[in-house]
Amino acid sequence: MKRTLLLSSCALLLCACSAFHPGRSDPAAAARAAPPPQPEGAAVEIEKVAFRTGISSVTVENMAKRQLCSGGLGAALVTEPGPVEVYRMMCASGKVFMARCELRQCRPM
Repeated sequence: MKRTLLLSSCALLLCACSAFHPGRSDPAAAARAAPPPQPEGAAVEIEKVAFRTGISSVTVENMAKRQLCSGGLGAALVTEPGPVEVYRMMCASGKVFMARCELRQCRPM
């Protein structure tokens, strides 16, 4: 009897908590949280990432040279430093060379 009473009171409490969750039942709050729609043809600002070198930058630059890609600042780290990193290098021809390095073992993408 006590177990049934305890389970039913827990279920009732969970239902009550979910009913009073802020922003869930308020459509105006959901509209405020959503970004405003962009008009068609509007310019979208592109986020620019600062140039950062990584542990495998020289390795990626040598890989790019073998594929006739040279110039620019060199191979920049795109992701956060860690066991898996992605590098990007702008070539003089306008081509982009990217490589993925996992535990300093790099492969072109």
